Amino acid sequence: MPQHVSDIMTGHPTTVGPQTSVTAVARIMRDQDLGAVLVTDGDRLRGLVTDRDLVVRSLAEGGDPEESTVSGACSDDLVIVAPDDDLDRAIGLMREHAVRRIPVVDHGRPVGILSLGDLAMERDPESALGDISVARPND
Repeated sequence: MPQHVSDIMTGHPTTVGPQTSVTAVARIMRDQDLGAVLVTDGDRLRGLVTDRDLVVRSLAEGGDPEESTVSGACSDDLVIVAPDDDLDRAIGLMREHAVRRIPVVDHGRPVGILSLGDLAMERDPESALGDISVARPND
């Protein structure tokens, strides 16, 4: 029986507005142990920002992280899936677009994130990626 994205996605994604400072987003990621948050304008998805995006697109550019907003660091050309999409379709999109995370959107509203780690835990929990995905980071 085919599995759907909703079966393994991480629901209730953390979201921030596009004018949120890079520092504030970094603190949210630290405090909630997240590698990515969704950027929304109202209740509509506008982008996705990862910890790597903050470093490469913002900090490395030399801007003030208190003044720089997440809108300049987020990816806005997104590949998305719906909760009822088949997991194989989502995997195909991740491969095709070389992405590690895909926002899950239902009627234009973000409802989750599907990550490579989620897929590893579902498809091969004994793999190295599966082990890494469940491990808690050392503080």
